[in-house]
Amino acid sequence: MSNASIITTMLSYDFVLRAFAASGIVAVVAGVVGWFLVVRGQTFAGHALSHVGFAGATGAALVGAPPLTGMLAFTLLAGAAMGLLAERISGRDVAIGIVLALALGFGLLFLSLNRSTTLQATSILFGNVLAVSPRMLVTLAVLGVIALAALAFLSRPLLFATLQPELAEARGVSPRLVGVLFLVVAALAVAQSVQIVGVLLVFALMVGPPATAQLLTTRVLPGIALSSAFAVAAAWLGIVIAWYTDWPTGFAIVAVSSLAYFAALALRRRR
Repeated sequence: MSNASIITTMLSYDFVLRAFAASGIVAVVAGVVGWFLVVRGQTFAGHALSHVGFAGATGAALVGAPPLTGMLAFTLLAGAAMGLLAERISGRDVAIGIVLALALGFGLLFLSLNRSTTLQATSILFGNVLAVSPRMLVTLAVLGVIALAALAFLSRPLLFATLQPELAEARGVSPRLVGVLFLVVAALAVAQSVQIVGVLLVFALMVGPPATAQLLTTRVLPGIALSSAFAVAAAWLGIVIAWYTDWPTGFAIVAVSSLAYFAALALRRRR
């Protein structure tokens, strides 16, 4: 069977089309938001939000609510709290690490209390893009539009507060308020990304592509465009590789994202 016929066969399945659509939506959002996370040096925040989201998702499943609802609630609250406490928690990696471990521990506790969610837990931890339902696709699209619209509104003061915080504050821009609002948007992006790559692999979309883009260009708009393009490419190539090999989709996406980063790093060192 030729490569073209294999691709045609893939696209004949509705669940594969939904997987491409969902991963594309999430990847665009993750690429844009992740670019700002990397520039602001807040990549650890994305990791923290994913762990908190795991506790929220498993807690929601325990009480019979949709996991995404719990994940959104917990990540949005955590994002706002991290933004408000940004100055106090700056540099305190040990304390943040303990909070992350505690959040993951609560997630495991909720799982142990609800033994019927083993498959669901695996999906939360590692993602399952091939299981995206039509309703979930619509939800991801709505969340994506909200996240991108909010980030477009914040982009100017966010860049100003990131690159020149003292001057921004002197001009009437509140770096703290902007930071809180940005982390709330980041929480939305994390909750979306978890649906595709899971809690443990969220860096594949939120950090890998933006870091790769920043190795290739320091300009803002080209960097954001490259970041989103790399994220979409990693997600779609990951799905194709998983189809060919029967490997986990999350692993394939991570592998493509990581290889792209190392290739960009090697290219930069040769210049």
